[in-house]
Amino acid sequence: MKALRMEAPGVAAVAQVKEPAASAGEVLLRVKLVGMCGTDLNTFRGRNAMVEFPRVLGHEVAAEVVEGGGERFPAGTLVTISPYTSCGICPSCRRGRVNACQRNETMGVQRDGAMTEYVRVPQEKLYTGRLTLKELCLVEPLTVGVHATARGRVAAQDTVGVFGCGGVGLGAIAGAAFRGAETIAIDMDDAKLEIARKAGARHLINTSREDLHQRLQQITGGQGPDVMIEAIGLPATFRAAVEEVAFTGRVVYIGYAKEPVSYETRLFVQKELDVMGSRNALPDDFREVIQMLEAGRFPVEDAVSAMVPIEEAAGMLRAWSDAPGSFTKIMVQIA
Repeated sequence: MKALRMEAPGVAAVAQVKEPAASAGEVLLRVKLVGMCGTDLNTFRGRNAMVEFPRVLGHEVAAEVVEGGGERFPAGTLVTISPYTSCGICPSCRRGRVNACQRNETMGVQRDGAMTEYVRVPQEKLYTGRLTLKELCLVEPLTVGVHATARGRVAAQDTVGVFGCGGVGLGAIAGAAFRGAETIAIDMDDAKLEIARKAGARHLINTSREDLHQRLQQITGGQGPDVMIEAIGLPATFRAAVEEVAFTGRVVYIGYAKEPVSYETRLFVQKELDVMGSRNALPDDFREVIQMLEAGRFPVEDAVSAMVPIEEAAGMLRAWSDAPGSFTKIMVQIA
């Protein structure tokens, strides 16, 4: 069967791979759409230390059940999947936070992914809803941002600032707005900020021409946001999240800073901040995103910037690498 496989950094191609072998408790899926994310881009660029080559990409999936789904997922059911594993014995798993499993293996990263014609996954990893294929393909990337809102304990009375309006940041923006919070989108790209507005952001800040501190103070009456979510991964935004959040506020980091970050540590103490990391997603996050999409609370068409067949996916990866700011979400049609 066909698969998009990374042979080496910068070298992606459609290859022939073996069909997945049957295993007890697993469901055979015919893959329809797979989204590309920043992890795939880093793999293409050779900057993902967790990837060994060759590697089949893909963990944002919309698929159709072929067999093995039982009464809950009969043949023909359209589904998405959770692409993570959990060992059940590490400290994270014992605490019920399986999304942060010490031995997690994500599809397309530590193990081969779903950018193939067929995959087999455990039934407990399947999710469905009254959603289109395109919506199903967006569920997993949106859960990453929604999980950050859960980590930040976002509630209706909160004001939430989100750095970054890429796919993950949009998930955090939409998730915070879905919970009723007053949400502030922060970016340097007007087109992405406009999508953020459609995702539920009440305020937009373009930091290429606006002073971040002044605007946040204006919006929050001089208090600062109750929650700051960082979905970019830059030292400047890592620091700004701590500097701009309100006293006794919550800071949630999703992005990875690519270099060490220096802080004015007195702010951690003076403000008595809760500073948290956010990784992957939990089952409740998948269910919340599906409810949000079923309610029409996310601008699906605006968020998807390109749709290509698998034969053109390698070229699209190269184009994305050359001009990363030109794309929000790329989807690959498998069948």
